[in-house]
Amino acid sequence: MQGDAGGLGRRTLLTGLAATGAAAPLKAWSQEPGWRAYTLTSAVDVSALKLPVTLYIPLFQTLPSYQRARRPVIRTNGAAEVVRDRRYGASILRVRWSGPDQRRSVLVRQEVFTRDRILEPAALTVAEKDLWISGAASLPVDGIVRETAVRIVGSRSRPREAARAIYDWVVDNAFRDEAVRGCGVGGVEAMLRTGYLGGKCADINSLMVALCRAAGLPARDVYGVRLGPSDFVRCLGAGPDVTHAQHCRGEVWLDGEGWLPVDPADVAKAVNCVKAPLTSPMIQAQRERLFGSWEMNWAAYNSATDIKLPGAPSEPTEHFLMYPMALTSIGESDQLDPDTFRYKLTASAAA
Repeated sequence: MQGDAGGLGRRTLLTGLAATGAAAPLKAWSQEPGWRAYTLTSAVDVSALKLPVTLYIPLFQTLPSYQRARRPVIRTNGAAEVVRDRRYGASILRVRWSGPDQRRSVLVRQEVFTRDRILEPAALTVAEKDLWISGAASLPVDGIVRETAVRIVGSRSRPREAARAIYDWVVDNAFRDEAVRGCGVGGVEAMLRTGYLGGKCADINSLMVALCRAAGLPARDVYGVRLGPSDFVRCLGAGPDVTHAQHCRGEVWLDGEGWLPVDPADVAKAVNCVKAPLTSPMIQAQRERLFGSWEMNWAAYNSATDIKLPGAPSEPTEHFLMYPMALTSIGESDQLDPDTFRYKLTASAAA
């Protein structure tokens, strides 16, 4: 996809909502050991959509131990504001245009700091536990999903052992299908019913999340984008053009321990990239690494599965907000179609 929001010459917004990120000076964070600094620039042009249009762009979140996001700088000729969805609190830039012949473009610069992630000790409230264990339209926890989870977990009663059994089953049975568009759609029930477990990150990691929830383990997808090269496997990195570098990961709540990061989809991606079998030492090393850690050359937007977009003029077909999304009164514009929805994401290491 290509896009160009150059020559905006309209208005520049430095959002004033502390909830969208921290306002501490960039240099103060860069001096702390272990942190990486990235700038993501998103240029979006939806001028080809002649109807009134509402554009949604996901914004980075600040997380306690491994990610800090500054408030975004926004340039646009549309009516822009930072909003949050009611269920998950995902931070979103919403831009609206109504003029039929108006050029519709936006340029967003986000700065984010990350450091490599392992298990994150934390407490869950009853309400939070209910949120992350309950079923959703795209993450059912009954029927064939429940039956499969029970079969995989068997007699294991410890949360970590149950999570590991599900992770290993997904790694052993799911595979990356390069023909799938974008990050996939996360059709968990259809995958299990057909027995076709091929897909991309939103399919494979959603499969693990749904199985964990069905087994009684709170779990969630985490939607984000790769921003820099990988120290482990070349294809697990990205940059500087990250237009197609969106990536979904997963987390599982282990009672008494906290949130455990997992990413079986990246095991499958490494298999395809290096053309090595699961049994190879290199892939086995990634298999172990990706149960309990994330390399943070990637940054998280949100965990809003089946998101309800604030003020949306129509219901989107995607169940997540990981790409820019444009909606009109007649539905969602295909964000993977460069002829009608032009955008480009560029990442750089912050100085």
